[in-house]
Amino acid sequence: MEEYFFQCPYCWEEISMLVDTSQYHQNYVEDCEICCNPIQVSVWSENQEITQFQAENLEQ
Repeated sequence: MEEYFFQCPYCWEEISMLVDTSQYHQNYVEDCEICCNPIQVSVWSENQEITQFQAENLEQ
């Protein structure tokens, strides 16, 4: 698991989440810990390191 910091696409606050880097690709929804809005998260990992991370607003 790796802690990853990013900006919420709703409130623009910096938040973090734990990412399981043993999986090549993950897609899931997680609520912002500040504003509670749902964030669509996509993560790609290789060799136990995050290679790409996207956090998107579900209301787009």
